[in-house]
Amino acid sequence: MTKKNIAVIGGSGFIGTRLCGLLAEREDIDFKIIDLVKSEKYPNNWTLGDVRDYQSLVPAFESVDVVINLAAEHKDNVQPVSKYYATNVEGQKNICKAMDANGVKHLIFTSSVAVYGFVTEDTGEDGAINPFHEYGDSKYKAELVANEWLDEGKHLSIIRPTVVFGEGNRGNVYNLLRQIASGKFLMIGSGKNKKSMAYVGNVAAFINHLIDNANGTQVFNYADKPDFNMNTLVSTVNTALGKEAGTVRIPYFLGLAGGYAFDVLSWLLRRELPISSIRIKKFCAITQFKSRTDMCGFAKPQTLQDGLSATVRNEFANTD
Repeated sequence: MTKKNIAVIGGSGFIGTRLCGLLAEREDIDFKIIDLVKSEKYPNNWTLGDVRDYQSLVPAFESVDVVINLAAEHKDNVQPVSKYYATNVEGQKNICKAMDANGVKHLIFTSSVAVYGFVTEDTGEDGAINPFHEYGDSKYKAELVANEWLDEGKHLSIIRPTVVFGEGNRGNVYNLLRQIASGKFLMIGSGKNKKSMAYVGNVAAFINHLIDNANGTQVFNYADKPDFNMNTLVSTVNTALGKEAGTVRIPYFLGLAGGYAFDVLSWLLRRELPISSIRIKKFCAITQFKSRTDMCGFAKPQTLQDGLSATVRNEFANTD
């Protein structure tokens, strides 16, 4: 049996580790992880590589059939903002150049729904591109780089995930779930704003699915439907933990004012704080995205509620 050789850039990270778990179960695939950080779970599959360094990618792509790019500079408050472009845009240029040097013709690239900016309605893949932050802008510019790489015989799948959560993640969703689980959560606004979310196990399964379903150029939002609003999210977390907790609410304008105050404090202290105006805006915004992943024959392995409940129980069931 001829095996496909897969290179997972950023495979030591949150989504990458989950994806590599699926690849490791496949008898028809060999995979390598290309990352600055050694993979804790798959150290024997890891090789040092940096998307900002073209020379490190050329030997890493030798004999590779598919490149999956999960690498990104993605935190909210990265300084200087040029780091977003150095990794996300220039890094994508290096990836495409190194793929051509090795004759690799299949790229799966994880972008982000941040390319749409703030949205006020359920937004599909044809939604207007209007990023409000350098991260989203750099991701869209990286998409353009990938599209410029395309020519006859090449395949490009672009995935724009909404916010991804799951066991082991320590990002913004984890911090939100931790606050809810602690019983000290403050609801800013009415809580009726809906949020599209994506469970890491489902995102990894979709990427795995695309390895075998290349079809020219494809663009997919990824969101696990149906969407929860913030009130339902809080209720689901408490139910998973067997709690009946009330929710303290404060008006949006007060929450945003507090976010700006933390921005000033962060600037004075010269360090990132867990609260900021950007995070308050994100929390209170409607962020709903349509997803046409079923059109390529994909069926998600878990529901959003099951993924959320499993995450909450794994992270917080034994904490007070």
